[in-house]
Amino acid sequence: MTDSAKANDLLAQLPKGKGPAPVHLWNPDFCGNIDMHIARDGTWYYQGTPIGRKPMVKLFSNIIRRDGDEYFLVTPVEKVGITVEDAPFVAVTLEVEGQGESQRLRFTTQVDEQVEADLEHPLRVVIDPDTEEPSPYLRVRANLEALVHRNVFYQLVELAVSRPIDGQNWLGVWSSGTFFPIGLEP
Repeated sequence: MTDSAKANDLLAQLPKGKGPAPVHLWNPDFCGNIDMHIARDGTWYYQGTPIGRKPMVKLFSNIIRRDGDEYFLVTPVEKVGITVEDAPFVAVTLEVEGQGESQRLRFTTQVDEQVEADLEHPLRVVIDPDTEEPSPYLRVRANLEALVHRNVFYQLVELAVSRPIDGQNWLGVWSSGTFFPIGLEP
């Protein structure tokens, strides 16, 4: 089966409801890899060409699953592998409600999925050991994350407050009653 036929077959199998499909409940046979990848900036590509139709990207984003370090598009009867450069989602906007420990941070991804940072959807920051550049992530669902866009990260830095953790002062943000460290205080 060609990549185009596999992609069309996947689309035909998608549930018609709103929101992510229950891919964690589906265990179909692996049907091979298709030439689809998600770039670090959140752009979805099919056969080397950006998928320009946002509704199509949103549709595919509802059936993505991560097993270990591999990513798949999954339907009740088919599972195909795709490539993800960093994270399948990018948090592109931030809404702040409230202040201090009762503050709520709501992120929106490039596919219009809204996620509030909380215990189930934690923020974390990975520091590149060579460049010391931070890469912030937000768990979107299950074990899928969004890379927090640089502009949104700057907003988080503006909201940061100091808090001691294990004898060190950390800068971080509060959301839904949880403190999320984003870096050591200089």
